[in-house]
Amino acid sequence: MKKDFDDWNKKKKKIHKNDNAPFCHERELWWGALGVNIGSEQDGSGKEDSRPILVLKGLSVQTCVVIPLTTSTSIHTLRPSVGIVEDEEAHALMSQIRVIDTKRLIRKIGYLDKKIFQQIRKIAKDML
Repeated sequence: MKKDFDDWNKKKKKIHKNDNAPFCHERELWWGALGVNIGSEQDGSGKEDSRPILVLKGLSVQTCVVIPLTTSTSIHTLRPSVGIVEDEEAHALMSQIRVIDTKRLIRKIGYLDKKIFQQIRKIAKDML
């Protein structure tokens, strides 16, 4: 698959200039601009290069730890189900946990169920 890094770089420059980054909290589900990434790193998709993400932890007003979500049906211990997100069964890509700037947050979807969030957080802690 050919990746258009030049187009993503233009979009990233616009995101960087945004001075109105939203504030987020753990357990929130957002659409996030994850962009075009190297090799097996999870990309965004569509015209905004975005994908649903779960906020695992806020680190500051400007940064948070997120887990990208997927609708892939591939079964793996590092892809636990998070339930229905935007009318589709979603799974957390635990191997793709990363820190992002809150400027990448596009639109809040809602909140993850507390019990499911606790399970996801435990998996994340056990990974380290």
